[in-house]
Amino acid sequence: MKTLVDILGWSGSGFIVFAYALTLIESKRYLDYGKYLNLLGGLLIAVNCYYYNAIPPFVTNLLWSVIATFTIYKTRKVKPKNHKKQCLT
Repeated sequence: MKTLVDILGWSGSGFIVFAYALTLIESKRYLDYGKYLNLLGGLLIAVNCYYYNAIPPFVTNLLWSVIATFTIYKTRKVKPKNHKKQCLT
């Protein structure tokens, strides 16, 4: 179990670093992926910290994941409810 938790923690760290690297590219397409990488990375690191009873970084990464979730929610593409074309008169 310890090895699995270590792999999850290292993977989460890698995801967060990769998400930061994507911000340097300054491409809208890549920035969208970064939000999801931040969410997943924060959760994986939180699991690792919880397993090792490291409460301060656990809370930090849990909050990191909550912020990523709000960012994803806030920036999601909203589809218009009325798809009919309106005529100009």
